[in-house]
Amino acid sequence: MTINRTRWHGEAVGSCTVLDGYLDQAERSISVGVREMACRLNGGGTNFDRTAENLKHATHVQASGETLRQLIEDEGKQVLKAFQDGTLPITWTAKDCKVDPKVAESPTRVYLGCDGVMAPMVGATEKAKRREKVKAKRRRCGKKRRALPRAKAGADQKYKEFKLVTYYDEDVDHRLVLGTKGNCDEAGRVMRRLASRIDLSAADEKVGNIDGAAWIRGQVEGRNIPLDGLGLDFYHLSENVHKARRVVYGETDVSGMVWAGELLHAFKHEGYEAAWEQLVGWRAKLRGAKRVAADTLLNYVSDRREMILYPEFAAKGWQIGSGPTESCCKTLTQRLKGAGMRWDADNAEAIMALEALRESDLWKTYWQTCLTATS
Repeated sequence: MTINRTRWHGEAVGSCTVLDGYLDQAERSISVGVREMACRLNGGGTNFDRTAENLKHATHVQASGETLRQLIEDEGKQVLKAFQDGTLPITWTAKDCKVDPKVAESPTRVYLGCDGVMAPMVGATEKAKRREKVKAKRRRCGKKRRALPRAKAGADQKYKEFKLVTYYDEDVDHRLVLGTKGNCDEAGRVMRRLASRIDLSAADEKVGNIDGAAWIRGQVEGRNIPLDGLGLDFYHLSENVHKARRVVYGETDVSGMVWAGELLHAFKHEGYEAAWEQLVGWRAKLRGAKRVAADTLLNYVSDRREMILYPEFAAKGWQIGSGPTESCCKTLTQRLKGAGMRWDADNAEAIMALEALRESDLWKTYWQTCLTATS
C-alpha cells in the first residue's frame, strides 16, 4: 500500500526534512519481505508472469509480470552493487576452509574457478516488436499513461559470453561466486576483489582449476592472484583427446577407445613428458586429415604444458577437476535460458547476481542487511 503524504516546499529554500527519508523507506510500495519472495520464486520460475501468479497465491500480493520484472531486475542490480562495493558481508574467509574440519591441525585449502558461459541476448528487431506490443496493450487499456522510457539498444549478436569467478573449499561447504557481463579485464577485477574479501592469501594451499582458456591464465598472472598451483581441468583435456579420437578412429572403434584411455592414463599418472612421447609417436603414423587432428591435439596440449600437473596435484591431494565451477555456470544461467528467452546484458547480469547469492549461501545475509537498512 502506498501512503500519500504532504510535502512542503519553499520556492527560495526548497525542502529538506530528515524524517522524509526514513518515511520514504518505510512506505515503499513493495516491502522487503515481498521483494525477497518475488526474487525467490523467480529463481525457480520460467517467466515473470508465472512468478506473478505464484506470488499472488503465496502472499496474496497482486502485481503484473512486468512490475515484477522491473522489481526483480532492479533487486539483482542492487545485489551486484553490494558485491562490488563490499557492503554485502561475506560469512567466511580462507581460514575457515580446512581440508578436514575435524582435525585441528588440518591445513586450509581454497580453490579458484573461472569460466565463460553464453546467454541469449535480445536484438534490435525483437526489441522493437516487444515495444510495439507494450504500446498496443497500453492503448487498449484506454488510460493515460506516462511515456515509455527511451528504448535500450539491442544486442548485435544472439548470444553473449558472461564471465564467472568462484572460490570454494575442498567439500564446497564454503563458496563465493559472481558473474559479470564485462570483458576479461572485468573478470580479473572480480577475481581480485573476491580474493581480497575472503583473504585468499591466508590459505595454506591455494589452487586453481580452469578449462585452459588463455584469458583466464592471463588474468590470474596479471592480477597476481597468489596461487600455489594452476591446473588444467582433466575433463577438458579428455574432451580434446576424444575429439581427436573420433576423427582418427571413428565414433565407436574399440582400438580408438583403448588409445584414448591409455593416453589419459599417462597424463593422469605418469605426467606430461610420458604422455607427450606417446602423442608424438602416434602422430608420426598418421596422414591427411588424421594428422591435422593430431596436430590440433598436440598444439592444445603443448600450449597448456605448465598446467598439466596431474601427478603433482594428486600427490598433494588436490582436485584435478573444475566440477564446482561448471555447476555454477549452469545454475547462474538456468533462469536465462528458457524457451524463447532473450535479455539485455545488464538485466541478465542482475538475474545472475541473485542466483550468485544462493550459490554463495548469502541469501539470508543479503535480505537481513536490507531489513536492517530500512529499520
